[in-house]
Amino acid sequence: MSVPEVAVKQDRFLTAILIGIGLLVIVAVLVFFTRQNITYLSEDTPEGVVHNYVLAVLNKDYRKAYSYLADLEYKPTYEEFRQTFVTGYLGAADQGFRIGAGKVVDDEATVEITTIYAPSDPFSTAYNNLGEAHLIRQDGRWKISSLPAYNFWNYSWYQMPPK
Repeated sequence: MSVPEVAVKQDRFLTAILIGIGLLVIVAVLVFFTRQNITYLSEDTPEGVVHNYVLAVLNKDYRKAYSYLADLEYKPTYEEFRQTFVTGYLGAADQGFRIGAGKVVDDEATVEITTIYAPSDPFSTAYNNLGEAHLIRQDGRWKISSLPAYNFWNYSWYQMPPK
């Protein structure tokens, strides 16, 4: 008695699907373990300072992130800064950032920063929001005076408090 030809074709098809799934699992594991770790950059450039600020906030290293803020009137205290992220932080797990070109004019600089928002459901697409970070040079170091990414910046900072 011989095995029907249809059953053999179905077994081969099922085997091919299982091999494909196995390959996808192996690739996913390899990607997970070989992805690049994001590291801090030199603080000599405005682009490096913006990159380091965002990375410090993502790493919840609020002291380091706070050190990149400009010393201007109405600067938040460290505790006000930290509380913004501890209690009101919206999270950035579904976001990415691209730090673009910087432009320096005397002791002021702007840096392009693109916030990349991941889709919230499988039927949506990602979208980008382009903005500019503003920095000033204080005591020979670049410091951030404003940032367009609301998950990383509280717009009440550096504003005169209401009376």
